[in-house]
Amino acid sequence: MIKHIVMFKFKEFADGRDKIGNAIELKAKLEALPARIAEIKFFEVGVNFAEVPVAYDLVLVSEFKSKEDLYSYQKHPEHVLVADFVGRICENRVVVDYIL
Repeated sequence: MIKHIVMFKFKEFADGRDKIGNAIELKAKLEALPARIAEIKFFEVGVNFAEVPVAYDLVLVSEFKSKEDLYSYQKHPEHVLVADFVGRICENRVVVDYIL
């Protein structure tokens, strides 16, 4: 099993919305993916509430059966659309992928 964790730090304002608006929008876009991408085995999205400088704004925790399934998910057209949105609204993101 593969665990895929991504943390997102948003721009203060981007794509016509403030940071909170973009967090809500990205959460909704991400949560729609499991119904469209069969390779996803587990998917959880959380919006940060801690107001500290080192905190990121949103986290995605997901699981896939194999590295191949993770790579297939990353290339899926629905994921690519979300990734394009992320590119417009985020100032930074960090990723950790590991084997369970």
